[in-house]
Amino acid sequence: MKIPLFIFILLSLFSLNATGQKLYKFQDKQGIWHFTDKPPKTAQKVEVRQMKAANKQLVWLLQSGEERQPSFYIRNDYAGPVEVEVDFAEQENVRSTPELPKRFVIESGKSDTLFEIGGINQQASWRMALKYRYTIGSPLAQYYSKISYLPPLAPGATFQISQAFNGSFSHTDEQNKYAVDIAMPVGTPIHAARAGIVMEVDNDFYKGGVNKAYSAEANNIIILHDDGSMAIYAHLELEKAQVYPGLTVAAGQLIGYSGNTGFSSGPHLHFAVQVNKGMELVSVPFTFADREGQAQEPSYGAWLKGFIHPDG
Repeated sequence: MKIPLFIFILLSLFSLNATGQKLYKFQDKQGIWHFTDKPPKTAQKVEVRQMKAANKQLVWLLQSGEERQPSFYIRNDYAGPVEVEVDFAEQENVRSTPELPKRFVIESGKSDTLFEIGGINQQASWRMALKYRYTIGSPLAQYYSKISYLPPLAPGATFQISQAFNGSFSHTDEQNKYAVDIAMPVGTPIHAARAGIVMEVDNDFYKGGVNKAYSAEANNIIILHDDGSMAIYAHLELEKAQVYPGLTVAAGQLIGYSGNTGFSSGPHLHFAVQVNKGMELVSVPFTFADREGQAQEPSYGAWLKGFIHPDG
């Protein structure tokens, strides 16, 4: 007798990326309207509409093996590691090897088999549902920044810090507690404050304002450093990213342009250093380096000046 197996994968995602596109509309010489998501090759006037960015999934829990004893692995489409926690959402006459819940650190790409599922009493039916959540970055329970960061500005550019650590407007949660906002016009060049690998790029959001509904709609670039920390550059300009996931960037390299996307009261760059602590992305204190190499803790009202990195 074949015992039916029911497998449901339930998603509980901590991090989503997004992609958006444009709609092009034009009327040809015969008066016929055309609509396309690709830039048309025409001399006619083209209307362009920015479409709402849609979330896309970058971490997948996938099944392989026999139906009666399936195994599971994870595909990680980020350009760096993620920590994933898998558990049963529903469990009846079934067990896993190794036992769940369990956390796994998955490098970019496809993992090996992580666990297998099987029935306890083979003469009885069994069913289950799995759930998983993830956080980008390898887990770093204890982390302290040991280096100072370059101001993320072009050489010679000078801008003022409009919100520093523990800022009351938007730096009140763990992800942003130790962030700084640097006021600057839209379109200001943004440079990498430290060398690393581009982990993630959001480039398609086009709205911004003080409505918290915009909180998840800031264009940003996340760069993974060699010690496992990650710098986030947020509120960037629509479609102006100069880097892509997986690219290695040098300190001082141009990566994008400032904007006013997401939860924002005005054009600025939001910069923070974050790590994965206990399956949560948290910000950590850091310092900026001045031209003499001295470490300066960011403070409200302070002026930052970009300079050429000595290794650049």
